Amino acid sequence: MLIALIVWNSVRGTVYTPADDNLRVHFVDVGQGDCIYISCGDESMLIDCGEKSEHRDVVRYLNREEVTKLKYVIATHPHSDHMGGMSKILEEFPTEEVIIPPLTKEAIPLTYFFEDFVDVIEEKNITLTEAKVGMKGKIGDAEWRIISPTKCDEGNLNNCSVSIILKHGKNNFCLTGDSEEEAEKTMAYSGVTEDVDVFKAAHHGGATSNTELFLTMIRPEIVVISCGEDNSYGHPNPEVLKRFETYADEIYRTDEDGNVVIESDGEELNVLKKEGSLW
Repeated sequence: MLIALIVWNSVRGTVYTPADDNLRVHFVDVGQGDCIYISCGDESMLIDCGEKSEHRDVVRYLNREEVTKLKYVIATHPHSDHMGGMSKILEEFPTEEVIIPPLTKEAIPLTYFFEDFVDVIEEKNITLTEAKVGMKGKIGDAEWRIISPTKCDEGNLNNCSVSIILKHGKNNFCLTGDSEEEAEKTMAYSGVTEDVDVFKAAHHGGATSNTELFLTMIRPEIVVISCGEDNSYGHPNPEVLKRFETYADEIYRTDEDGNVVIESDGEELNVLKKEGSLW
């Protein structure tokens, strides 16, 4: 698998036109939160969207990508830094299906952002699906399958995170929300993991995630960390960064690199760092 780096800079006028049938995974900078936009062919998918305060920027980003509808939306788990603005996104973009973790009654948060999220789904009659391990879907020529959670413990919603493997030809991505050690152990021991090319660091590169056991199982070549500049949590954790360096040839961070886009043609990967006023 080959990796190339291309920088899109609208200020300097650099132009890059990707093939329409390529897979593109956008790790969108939403500060201390997660937002992943995925496109392949003429189909689009969104995983998380950051805090409610970021929703206008996410809408602008999707509009600039000429998104007219979303085939799938995955809300990995009901924390505001992952889905605080999701109701606003669903209001803006027609959506076929929304996937959430299998929340118990006790795990459903009593928050305005989650109530608004449920209300919009009902108003727009969007299909709402509870995640199950092994569930699959397609977006263009790419296929995703759910590898977690097997259960949802209201005591730690991070371990409820809907986690997927996304495959496109020879390339694959592991996207695990905020999964922590317990969920990583379950994934590792259940045999659902595999070597991956790209890993979106769990829980913003935090110390309670990204365990040695899990990294040994997936052995990522590229790691992308979604975190806010000078965040109060100290993400990413320095020890976790050292673990990543053991495996990964390249590490990208939204707090330092801004929006990071990784494109797959099924054979090679191109890492595209979007810069300049347009982005």
